[in-house]
Amino acid sequence: MSDAILACEGIEKRFFGVRVLRDVSFALHARRVLGLVGENGAGKSTLMNILGGVLPADAGRMRLNGDPYQPKGPADATEHGIAFIHQELNLFTNLSIAENIFLTDFPRVGRAPLIRRRRLRAATRALLDAVDLDLSPDTLVEALSPGERQMVEIAKALSVRARILILDEPTTSLTARETERLFAILARLRAQGLAMIYISHILGDVLRLCDDVLVLRDGAVVGRGPRDAFSLERLITLMVGRTIDQLYPPRAAAPLPEPLLEVEGVTEPGIVRDVSFTLHRGEVLGVAGLMGSGRTELARILFGLDPMACGRIAVRGADVSRLGPRQRIRRGMAFLTERRLEEGLLLDASIADNVALVALPHFARPAGWVRRARLQAAVAGVADSVRLDAHALERRAAKTLSGGNQQKVVLAKWLLEQPAVFLLDEPTRGIDIGAKHEVYRLINDLTARGAGVLFISSEIEELIGLCDRILVMNGGQIAGDVPRAAFDKEALLRAALKERVPA
Repeated sequence: MSDAILACEGIEKRFFGVRVLRDVSFALHARRVLGLVGENGAGKSTLMNILGGVLPADAGRMRLNGDPYQPKGPADATEHGIAFIHQELNLFTNLSIAENIFLTDFPRVGRAPLIRRRRLRAATRALLDAVDLDLSPDTLVEALSPGERQMVEIAKALSVRARILILDEPTTSLTARETERLFAILARLRAQGLAMIYISHILGDVLRLCDDVLVLRDGAVVGRGPRDAFSLERLITLMVGRTIDQLYPPRAAAPLPEPLLEVEGVTEPGIVRDVSFTLHRGEVLGVAGLMGSGRTELARILFGLDPMACGRIAVRGADVSRLGPRQRIRRGMAFLTERRLEEGLLLDASIADNVALVALPHFARPAGWVRRARLQAAVAGVADSVRLDAHALERRAAKTLSGGNQQKVVLAKWLLEQPAVFLLDEPTRGIDIGAKHEVYRLINDLTARGAGVLFISSEIEELIGLCDRILVMNGGQIAGDVPRAAFDKEALLRAALKERVPA
């Protein structure tokens, strides 16, 4: 480790006597990207908090550029050239790009509380050029796309002359094009001498982008080495102790002919055009397509959140085309949004209150009082079915949970309502392999009970592993309806990419 820009040896950490990091050692070199992978709870965040000065290590030592490194706090880590880009971007949307980048270090007029605006814009322009962002420094962050905001965060890191960049799930909210752009920028920064730690649950991206890989499980290093020493199968096995063949649980039963959701000619100009399909009892019907293909927009129309100009939607034979979301829920529909933090959860409320949210009217007396004991028993039962900690239901807020457990809470919320049709939009985005397996198990259980699942995903491998049939969307239209026997990754991608007339 002598030539490493950062070397960690024997790092240990305990919380209330529980050992969460055990003898963690690794090296980070200049001009190289280290991929850090592991399930939620594996110790990744704790290790990064130690590097960033948020937490002290209980044992072990760190060296930065050959010198002892013991940061006294996050500002000290920044002074040493370590910058973090978190999954939830740390930007003020009501401020400009320039104000966000130089928030703690505005160029001033001597000691006076006056900002040199011309110098501020010039410095910001140079940083934006470094990340290929052709925007005015005065642009408000609220007007930026997720990909552009990510670039602003990188520019912010460059403004403090960071030599080590730590990126936590940087592509979760990005389109495929924005992801490609991000990777190109990271490759250029690496060539310029930056070292990076790249944390992601998208293992294909890790194997594509990173030079070295570090795998944590239960707080210990279970794999370490150059990227070429790892395959997707080996990474999964190291992370969760099961092979990729065991990732998708076997289906308990085949789909039945009975239609649960019938969609005929659904059209909304500029969004979707003439979409027709049927979802059957016990079926997992996948929806593939690139970002912007109309997948999410279709799900929102089906659930009644967005309007449609024409078409018909029926649930168990009953026309729901002109009903709102509340009435569609009563007819047996459920919608799991891809934006669980903004739209799927009450983050400050308890787990129990979140689970009870949709089904609450079923437990209300005529006068409006809630039958609390019945509700608590029902919440406990459904929480147990998704393997949520029974002791945490009332004590913990949803915001304190990992991404995987938050997704379980959202699923439990709908399970309590017992719908017939589940519209799941990117249900495994941003959660680890182990949590994904739990979601797959739940979907398998739903179909075994006779529900139908419309499963929207950006991951072709996931759709192939889980679904009975896959619809491919392109330009707001159905470009393919592929049965399981004909699943082929390249063919699905070709259908998604094929040029079409805009809707």
